[in-house]
Amino acid sequence: MYEIVRRHLGKVVAGAAMAVTGTAVAVAISLPGQAGANGAAGTGGATGVAGAAGTPAEGGTGSASQQGETGAQATGTAPRPATVVPAAAEGKKGVGSDPLTDDELARAEALALTPPAATAQQDVNGGRGPQRLGTRLADPVPGDPSRRAEVRLYDYARDELVTKTVNLDSGKVEKSGAQRGVQPSAHPEELREALELILASPLGKGVKEDYKDATGKELTSTGQLWFNGDVYRTYRETNVPAQLARCGEHRCVRLVTKVLNGAWIDTRNLIVDLSARTVTRVG
Repeated sequence: MYEIVRRHLGKVVAGAAMAVTGTAVAVAISLPGQAGANGAAGTGGATGVAGAAGTPAEGGTGSASQQGETGAQATGTAPRPATVVPAAAEGKKGVGSDPLTDDELARAEALALTPPAATAQQDVNGGRGPQRLGTRLADPVPGDPSRRAEVRLYDYARDELVTKTVNLDSGKVEKSGAQRGVQPSAHPEELREALELILASPLGKGVKEDYKDATGKELTSTGQLWFNGDVYRTYRETNVPAQLARCGEHRCVRLVTKVLNGAWIDTRNLIVDLSARTVTRVG
């Protein structure tokens, strides 16, 4: 009886020892992952978390591939500089609704300025011939592939806007009309003439003084200033001086000016009547 009990106790002790040993092995296997997840030791700590989330572990194949790509980008050569492809050479004639080419613009203006009518007109400087304002592609005629241009001119002798439609294929002026009281945007040549009139006027004294204060130099020509502007329209103004009452019928402009690469010079209160060639202060 004693022998039976002893053998039974030995089996129990042996089983308990095996259980303890199995638990120790399980703990030993799980400890590295747990320690890494807590960041306490090792470089594979985050791998267990990443792997559990279904993404490649850092130490695994996926991470090695990503590291290789990153390394190639970091140590590889810089991308080649971009190159500018030159624009295709412009032909003499456009097609369809293409913008007018330089040759077409020159041809349209030459056709519109055919004498003798043009020679009787006057430009902004008082010279022979109308003032050019602009040229654009005219609306197409249904069923006719010919390209046409609309040329806008201003006759300072009669204060008229002259519009001519020319057929660039046939070389003929197909339509011509004149309007009074219509003032399209000012041409750069008109703005330059307006500035010339301001500097020649007694009211230009303040402009010259402002220029000297800003630069220490005398203002003697329009080339020393940057300028822009547009038509002065009386219906936008609250108080219009009597001297400017005909603006709209006359061609009047207002300028903004500044020293080249420098300070602004306020000329907005000086209105130039290009038709009457006068300068008036407003405000």
